[in-house]
Amino acid sequence: MLPWTVIGLALSLRLARSGAERGLPASALQGDLLFLLDSSASVSHYEFSRVREFLGRLAALLPVGPGALRASLVHVGSRPHTEFPFGQHSSGSAVQDAIRAAAQRMGDTNTGLALAYAKEQLFAKAAGARLGVPKVLVWVTDGGSSDPVGPPMQELKDLGVTVFIVSTGRGNLLELSAAASAPAEKHLHFVDVDDLHIITQALRGSILDAMWPQQLHASEVTSSGFRLAWPSLLTADSGYYVLELAPSTDPGATRRQQLPGNATGWAWTGLDPDTDYDVALVPESNVRLLRSQHLRVHTLPEETGPELIVVSHARPRSLRVSWAPALGPDAALGYHVQVGPLRGGAAQSVEVPAGENSTTLQGLAPGTAYLVTVTAAFRSGRERALSAKACTPEGERSRAPRPQPQRTGGREP
Repeated sequence: MLPWTVIGLALSLRLARSGAERGLPASALQGDLLFLLDSSASVSHYEFSRVREFLGRLAALLPVGPGALRASLVHVGSRPHTEFPFGQHSSGSAVQDAIRAAAQRMGDTNTGLALAYAKEQLFAKAAGARLGVPKVLVWVTDGGSSDPVGPPMQELKDLGVTVFIVSTGRGNLLELSAAASAPAEKHLHFVDVDDLHIITQALRGSILDAMWPQQLHASEVTSSGFRLAWPSLLTADSGYYVLELAPSTDPGATRRQQLPGNATGWAWTGLDPDTDYDVALVPESNVRLLRSQHLRVHTLPEETGPELIVVSHARPRSLRVSWAPALGPDAALGYHVQVGPLRGGAAQSVEVPAGENSTTLQGLAPGTAYLVTVTAAFRSGRERALSAKACTPEGERSRAPRPQPQRTGGREP
């Protein structure tokens, strides 16, 4: 088994219980699912065919139908292209056949452009999208993009879209973890293209979970905020929502937000870490009486970066740097280690993945004082850093030539 397959297994084998496994009828599920497929020239024809087969099998396992789950496919290339819109196919097998018939578009890998296009498709009536239903994006990529992905992906998540990423290449773990919905271990999969079948059932279960917000619930919980979502209870014409938030220890410090009747989500930010918050969703309807919904959410402990840096194995041209890693439920996505001479000069950087807490800095100068800075990067976008001084020893000095006896001109005895 290839190394990246092993990583994919570790990230994906936390199989979520689907709505069907909870005994809920498939007819109760509603949502819009958009497959974003890398169809550019960076993907070989063989890889494209394997991914296409994987998405087809996944679609066949989903309860696609009128008034239930709808699916659409958009290609990533020089320009985004819609293979089929929402509502065109009324069964999982029909979606499977349409995916299998899709031809590779080639061109550049303009994923950012395709994500902006996907946002329009997910919320456009002309594309068959529906208001007030859960939105899910499944992006399959070989790990590369010709344009920035972060900003358009964040816009999608800010609108309440749940983002799953399947990487079949050696993509940047930190970037893809930040792009996927939280937690990354449920929404990000690294899998070799020949082993995609391994994650099919796990991904299906996660998609069904994302399509089933039957009541007020929280997601993307960090140390300073969380996102709320709820089912469509009102319309823009039938009423509005009042959302209330208060620390459980201080109910008097209540924050309120009024939202239109077609809203199905809201993100609270600027909260205190490691704190219980009581949330109330109050539907105010001029048509019928609706009960309020309540939820308690606990924010994660404050993100803590490295608390100790240890320098060891000092050599004239290298240093070993270790640190106490960021621990807990909101542990760092990775570390950025920078070293530069104290008296000025060019600095060098090393990226260290999450789970590791040491690295060897090479190419240093002998007998030089350096400033070493270790920065932990978190999913929320914040960073925590710690610095320490370190010195490389002098290099081995060449031995001075041994003095020779002076001759006076006479003959030696």
